[in-house]
Amino acid sequence: MTGEAAINIGQVLVKNYQEYITREGDTYDVLALDVYNDERMSSYIIQANPQYMETLIFDAGVKLKLPLLDNSERPATLPPWRR
Repeated sequence: MTGEAAINIGQVLVKNYQEYITREGDTYDVLALDVYNDERMSSYIIQANPQYMETLIFDAGVKLKLPLLDNSERPATLPPWRR
């Protein structure tokens, strides 16, 4: 399932979402590493799922929205560790 409206999360344009059902023991950083190949991108997943902001380790079966990030929309002024 994907979202329909483009929104900004931080300074990155999100055009769609991928639905993900968690497995026991999933964490934001591991999901970000799997999806974006960079665990530092976990903040985008957290911001897209504010109802689970306090969750550190997920139980199985939690439905999350994983933002599909449009890298071309990132401003050039971002520091290298945020690109």
